[in-house]
Amino acid sequence: MEKARVISRKRHIAKTFTWRLIATTVTFLLTWGVTGKLAVGVAVGGLEASSKMILYYLHERAWYRVGYGITEAAGEKTAEA
Repeated sequence: MEKARVISRKRHIAKTFTWRLIATTVTFLLTWGVTGKLAVGVAVGGLEASSKMILYYLHERAWYRVGYGITEAAGEKTAEA
């Protein structure tokens, strides 16, 4: 019998920041590349990062609460701290 997994909010927050760093870097580079203006890339990247970080965290938390696609093995439970 396996131990129950505990998934903390800290994990969701860490995933939010690491993904946001990757995605915002791509947005910044694409915007800078298309416009040729560093300031525009920084501005768009900053706005994109702040708004999408909040949306991603809320999305992640909502999916954690939905049981879609999750099955439990016999005697195993998933909990959150």
